[in-house]
Amino acid sequence: MTTTQRLLDLAAGASGSHDADLMLLLHEASELYQQGFEDLRRTVAARFTGVPSRSLVAAVTAAGLPCDASQDRDELLLVLALAEWEMTPAAMAYSQLAEDAARRGVSLIPEE
Repeated sequence: MTTTQRLLDLAAGASGSHDADLMLLLHEASELYQQGFEDLRRTVAARFTGVPSRSLVAAVTAAGLPCDASQDRDELLLVLALAEWEMTPAAMAYSQLAEDAARRGVSLIPEE
């Protein structure tokens, strides 16, 4: 099962889950989200291997993302990867799950 498939399954199963079960689903989904993002970040970095930094800045700018020439290569690649990742079904499923859980008072961020 792919990361996307599992995140979609978790999001679908979350509607019938409550409290501790929902927290477990959210925790697994968060780990999958991070894993999926890291995989995509590596893919984006490989795609831009050998590309001059000025061309990378141009790619970020062309994507409509904020950047400046003072950002280092890793930061620019991270911005590009995050923008691409947030548009994937996996990231959207996680966001939906996290928003639904938050509306029901469940979050991975402890309350102060």
